[in-house]
Amino acid sequence: MRITVIEHEADAGLGFLAGWLGTACDVVRPYLGEELPERAADGLIVLGGEAAAWEDEDFPWLPVTRDLLRRSVADSTPTLAVCLGAQLMTMACGGTVERGGAGLEVGLCEVSTLPAAATDPLLSGIGAAVAIQYHRDAMTRLPEGAVPLMTGTRYPNQAYRLGERAWAVQFHPEATPAIFASWTTASGLDSAERLNAEVEAAEDKLIATWRPMAEAFAGVVKTAAHG
Repeated sequence: MRITVIEHEADAGLGFLAGWLGTACDVVRPYLGEELPERAADGLIVLGGEAAAWEDEDFPWLPVTRDLLRRSVADSTPTLAVCLGAQLMTMACGGTVERGGAGLEVGLCEVSTLPAAATDPLLSGIGAAVAIQYHRDAMTRLPEGAVPLMTGTRYPNQAYRLGERAWAVQFHPEATPAIFASWTTASGLDSAERLNAEVEAAEDKLIATWRPMAEAFAGVVKTAAHG
């Protein structure tokens, strides 16, 4: 069992997921010139990054990534799309992504499950939780047929499922405190020290919430691969 991972930049890697998934991951780094596959392996993870989902001229691999996501959804390949990945999946499947009207959402933020999450293979049982956020763009219209699973105060579309086995999350379940601190340091945020401390203090809570989601996704990949 193998999972194809699309990494958009060196500072936005698998993080916690590398240990939580418990399976081999083939990491593709298009920013280093690596070519994306036509199809994912047994599963697909598309990570985050600084790019906007529509900035094809500056990030020429984005159209290919959207094609891969569209194909994976259509083929029922287990897919987990994170932040930029979620926005790319939204665009690829007919939804809308725009610059967020409520501005930057960054740091430790509350998210909560919607009724449909109660029976979702990944997000059932989470309820209200905290998650790491770092995004300016927003999924303002979900693809047709999407099932909203989580919401938040600043931006309502925080997680959804599309088709049988594709999930998009606006937040960063993979981000360790060190990864988050690297983002705030690089951006020069005035509030970086406070935000970093809040994330570090919540590390155990983050692990307790999002590790089961990652393990459940690995279980979906395993079941699909052996089905």
